[in-house]
Parts: sequence; C-alpha cells; structure tokens
Amino acid sequence: MVKAMRVEDQIVFTAHHGNWKVADRLLDMDDEKVAHFIASISNTVNAKIPEYLTEVMNVAGIASLAEELAQKNLSDAVVALKSPGTARKLGQLVFEDDKKLRKHLVDVAKALLVREVLSTKVPVDYPEEPLSEVRIVFPYNEDHVNFTAFHLSAEHGKWRAVRRLIIDDKTPMADVARLLAGINESITLKLPVYAGIDVDGIDAWFGEFKKVRKAEIPAVVEKYMHFPAENYAPRPFVEHARVYALRKALEKIGLPLDVPAKSLEKYLEKK
Repeated sequence: MVKAMRVEDQIVFTAHHGNWKVADRLLDMDDEKVAHFIASISNTVNAKIPEYLTEVMNVAGIASLAEELAQKNLSDAVVALKSPGTARKLGQLVFEDDKKLRKHLVDVAKALLVREVLSTKVPVDYPEEPLSEVRIVFPYNEDHVNFTAFHLSAEHGKWRAVRRLIIDDKTPMADVARLLAGINESITLKLPVYAGIDVDGIDAWFGEFKKVRKAEIPAVVEKYMHFPAENYAPRPFVEHARVYALRKALEKIGLPLDVPAKSLEKYLEKK
C-alpha cells in the first residue's frame, strides 16, 4: 500500500497578473513568524482589492467621497459612514440597476469607503509591510492568485486553506477581488490564534453595547479610543490587537472594516 505523502507545513502566497508579481513562502512555522507573515499577506490583498473593483463601481468616486468624510473628526466621520445619505451616495457609485444586486455591491463599496476614511485617522492595516517581491518560483505559468496554508499544530490544531484563481480573459475582475477578500477573511480568523490576541477579551471590552443607535455611536468610538491594546496581546502584536478592536467597534455599529467576500460571491453568481 502506498502511503500518502504528507504535505510540508507551509504558507504560500503568489500573485501574477499584469504588473502585479509577488511570490513568497514561509516554512518556519513558529507562531510569531506565521502571524507576521499572514499579516503581510492581509495588507497585500487589501491594498489590491479596490483595483479589481473598477469594472463594477466608481472607485475614484468612492475615494473622493472618502476625502470629503475624512474632513470630519473620527466620531462624526463614523456617524456619517453609517448614515442613510452615505448609503444613497454609494448606491449611485455602483454600476448596477438590479436592486438586489446593487445592494451586494453597495455592501462592498461601503467597506472600501470605511477603510479609506478611517485610514486617515487610525490604523486599519497591520504594521507589517505588504509583500512586494518574487522570492520563490511561481507555481503556475498562467496569471493567477494563490494562497495556500498547511499547518498541523499540536497547540492550534489543523489549518488547511487553499484559495486559488487562474485568471484568463473571461475572468471578471470582481472575481479576483472576491478571492482577495476571501484570503483576507481567512487570515482575519487565524491571525489572533498565532499572535496570541485575546479576541474574547476584546469582545468583552465592547460588551456593554448591544444594538447601537445613532446617538450611541460616539460612545462606541470613545470606548475604542481608550482600548488598552497592550493588555490584550503580547508586545509584538499590540497594534494588531488595536485593529481587531476597531473591527469589533465597527461591527457593533454595523459597519464593515473588510470587504465581504460573500457579497461579491452573491453578486457574481447572479450576474
């Protein structure tokens, strides 16, 4: 009987499309190294997502709306992001007439806007540099984006993730954005595990807020501003914990920090 070969524990990210060429691999699966590496990947994909959405929404228009909202202080900016008026403006910036499909795209546009506005005021990315070099041989000759994580850890259990898209002339660019958003979502779940971030503690910090009304938004923002990140993560990951606290605060308010892969998936299914 032939024994199945065990796949080597590793995390790989490669992207080859147009001028975008990056390829890197981590083989030393020390927790801290894994956390730093996947944080770099998250920063890499989040920076690229807007470029892949220009066929389905007016990304430049969203950027100029962000500039306008960024004039406000943090609390007022968050109130404005949540307002129905902003949702209406976003509705005009997506290229879709079908009401249901438009809603999916508005959810995506809102995440872009939230990230863009808040990045002028607080950290929305992790402190690591995005990947920018080709350090390993590309696994495919075709244009592609590929994220593979294999790790069997006694402490954290099994992580098996493969997210891959071969890109050709027929691939909608929004499908690449969907894949990148999915990679970011995988990392968002796994990073606290390897970085030792106390996610339950962060939940509890915001626990007093249930269904947040408009009048309560400033109180949630205030609570975030006083978040003692150093009590919720080891020293190398204090800033990462701060990003998690921001995500949790926004979640309470009903705003996304990350582009939702599901919304893009639903949109593409129906198109």
